[in-house]
Amino acid sequence: MEQYSILGRIGEGAHGIVFQAKHIETGETVALKKVALRKLEDGIPNQAVREIKALQEIEDNQHVVKLKDFFPHGTGFVLVFDFMLSDLSEVIRNSQRPLTPAQVKGYMMMLLKGVAFLHQNSIMHRDLKPANLLISSSGHLKVADFGLARLFSDQGERLYSHQVGCWWAMAISGFRAVGCIFGELLNSSPLFPGENDIEQLCCVLRVLGTPTRESWPEMVELPDYNKITFKENPAIPLEEIVPDTCPQAVDLLCRFLVYPSRRRCSATQALIHPFFFSSPLPAHHSELPIPQRGGRPPRQRLQAPPTDFSVDLPLQNSVVDPALLRPHAPCL
Repeated sequence: MEQYSILGRIGEGAHGIVFQAKHIETGETVALKKVALRKLEDGIPNQAVREIKALQEIEDNQHVVKLKDFFPHGTGFVLVFDFMLSDLSEVIRNSQRPLTPAQVKGYMMMLLKGVAFLHQNSIMHRDLKPANLLISSSGHLKVADFGLARLFSDQGERLYSHQVGCWWAMAISGFRAVGCIFGELLNSSPLFPGENDIEQLCCVLRVLGTPTRESWPEMVELPDYNKITFKENPAIPLEEIVPDTCPQAVDLLCRFLVYPSRRRCSATQALIHPFFFSSPLPAHHSELPIPQRGGRPPRQRLQAPPTDFSVDLPLQNSVVDPALLRPHAPCL
């Protein structure tokens, strides 16, 4: 810790306290996450070491927060990450107006690219939510907080502990992910609000309907399947849950919010969904609100001056004349 100067406290989560700090030699601003061990004699769990090592060794990706360093400190250890200005929950909560369809597409595309990258590197995040999607001052969204992440393999390695293995908890953990984030971006409010797992599950069942053996055959194979039952509810059309939303967005949301994971749309599949190729196109990160922590509304970016470019103009009128570039590019 001697090489860092603490600038302030960012926040506290279930897995540690996060501070803003500056590297004394380089002057780089970083985020330090201090994690305390419950029992000093237990040491750092082997699984945690393997996961941290995996995050260190994966190549840089612009949509995943980079683990820059990791070292023991006191009765715990410290993770060093890139410093990020805010998170998606701050943007949603403090926006003065709902996000535009183009902005929703921009955030979703960055999220899906980050999730696809993690899955390609055999990492399951397991705690995706707006607060764990950090946003830089340039508008880039990056997946963060891997405190519950697990490595997985094609050989069927177990991904979930018994605690999150019962069918109703698995339903909640699945719907907390990309589909829930998508719905919250569309509605500017949580898709399945609730103070605890049971309340959230009731919201899931009210909206998506009670699962049956026909709709989710694998449900009967899950632990604790027979220990809890719920009243049968029919599903509510998602068009009523996310009103004023285009049909392509509703279709993509439906593909996320299904009970069987094998039928759920993957991040790679979602990236080629028509939703992202219909008008308006996804906003560039430079067109997204600049987030602020502490309840301040996002600052809107200055608009670029108007140009003469138009997609309706003939192609020959919209391209640069090569003769103008020859003095600067002799190869033309």
